[in-house]
Amino acid sequence: MSRRILPLPPPKGDKRSIPLWRGRSHRRWDRGRIDNYFFCLLPLLLLPFYTIAASGDSLLIEHLLSKNGKEFKVFLDHPDKYKIQILYTQIDRDKDNKPHFTEYSYGMDRHKYFYCASLVKLPCSALALEKINELHIGLDKDTRMQTDSAGPCQKRTFTDTSAATGYPSMAQYIRRMFLISDNEAYSRCYEFLGQDYIHQHLLDKGYPDAYIMQRFDSNCNTADNITTNPVGFYDENGKLLYHQPGATNINVFPNPLGEPKAGNAYIDNQNNKIETPKDFTHSNFLALEDITHMLRSLLFPEATPEQQRFDISNDDRLFMIRYLGMLPRESNHPRYKQKDFHDSYKKYLIYGNNKNTLHLDTLRIFNIVGQSYGFMTDVAYICDYKNKVEFMLSATIYANEDEVINDNKYDYTKVALPWFSELGKTIYRYDKKRKRIVKPDLKGFRFSY
Repeated sequence: MSRRILPLPPPKGDKRSIPLWRGRSHRRWDRGRIDNYFFCLLPLLLLPFYTIAASGDSLLIEHLLSKNGKEFKVFLDHPDKYKIQILYTQIDRDKDNKPHFTEYSYGMDRHKYFYCASLVKLPCSALALEKINELHIGLDKDTRMQTDSAGPCQKRTFTDTSAATGYPSMAQYIRRMFLISDNEAYSRCYEFLGQDYIHQHLLDKGYPDAYIMQRFDSNCNTADNITTNPVGFYDENGKLLYHQPGATNINVFPNPLGEPKAGNAYIDNQNNKIETPKDFTHSNFLALEDITHMLRSLLFPEATPEQQRFDISNDDRLFMIRYLGMLPRESNHPRYKQKDFHDSYKKYLIYGNNKNTLHLDTLRIFNIVGQSYGFMTDVAYICDYKNKVEFMLSATIYANEDEVINDNKYDYTKVALPWFSELGKTIYRYDKKRKRIVKPDLKGFRFSY
């Protein structure tokens, strides 16, 4: 279990909100080591408006899970085996409906590796919209986008049959990523950005440990991912509006965790079993805390320091949130059959293995998930319109009993999804009963689907 130590804890017994300052260093100040009063005042001077409540008792989540002993006992007894991390964020509104956050954690360690898989689709989607916005030449997320090829593993993408127009666009790629976690859509987004852009912009927003180095095209290796494709944007008549040449990223980005490994063995590309842990040194990584705060910055920009926000329009922000909450069957373009993508396809928390039609008229989950190599993660904002309940819950688990990576014998259905379902229900029941002085106005998260 771990308690999130904020930069400026209030005096014991003081319930006031305190500012959150997250600069490039991500240094954690231990209250017993703050000797200089100036350092106590500096964040107050820098960020007088954006606040976050002090972190609560770190035993809360363990206590809630222990009360449901049958469902959680094996996980509580073997937390290292399952590599569990949980971050529960309580949200309280003031009289002006501004949110304030209290975070509770279990097993949280930003230096404990888990494969983040599709979680990278959230920051890359936001950064792609930010990059389009920065060009200031009249492009937007719906502008026709064509990706060419100029090297190994690169793919030409000039059409998109899932789009109403028949052409690719960043908006359509984001829809596909958020609705069914489409890997091809992510790769085209990654290529538009490139490693240098991704890392510099996430560093500027206070995420120095973000490490996004991979397309999700299976035939691309570490060297291939350094080079990105030529990309063009066109008007409705096919006239070229902007051309971005292919590029090779020039910076070297070390993995913030060194040489992380997982499993006891793995299956290589030639289908040979290698009796050593799989090396994830050149694989993507996002700390659970960071991806949670990225989602929170999209949901609540008014409660996020300006430096940490994505520089996108409010229309783009609402577009992203809408599709984070949408079910595959609720989309017209692209259109998905429910038998292929059931309602809970990307809603692990609360719903788990439930393959039935979900009725989300009173409860909606806005989330991003990751699933690969035995790791399963869900980062979610859950709101109950009827009961005026809202909270964030992020969790990751490793479900790989045989400890062999890449053998496709993972325990997602038997272990991970039931765990996510019970975890979501447990936190939801607790948060629903929690006393709120001000009931939240949730109309900003009520979309027409």
